[in-house]
Amino acid sequence: MHYLIHIIVSWLLSALALWIVAQIIPGIQVRSFGDALIATIVIAVVNAIIGPILKLLALPLIFLTLGLFLLVINALLLKLASLMTPGFKVHGFLSAIIGSVVLTLLTFVLRQVVF
Repeated sequence: MHYLIHIIVSWLLSALALWIVAQIIPGIQVRSFGDALIATIVIAVVNAIIGPILKLLALPLIFLTLGLFLLVINALLLKLASLMTPGFKVHGFLSAIIGSVVLTLLTFVLRQVVF
């Protein structure tokens, strides 16, 4: 039961982080907190299924750039998730890069505060 509560709270914190990112990063839009909840699930599924494939294919570039190419991959995954989610839009690649970095940092901070 405790594990289930942890998953639900993590999901809510991730959705809150996405909603905050949409408020502060131009080019990222989330219509409502409900849309943020759905988008968070889509982001997780895209990261789990497509993320490892892209990272494996891009391994030489990741190695050459000392990991910086992961920013590009994360931005692509965020943009892809936005294409699959009504109510969540990412306009432009720069917004996707900045948004993915801020989303990662904000989610980390929120989880550290709560857990």
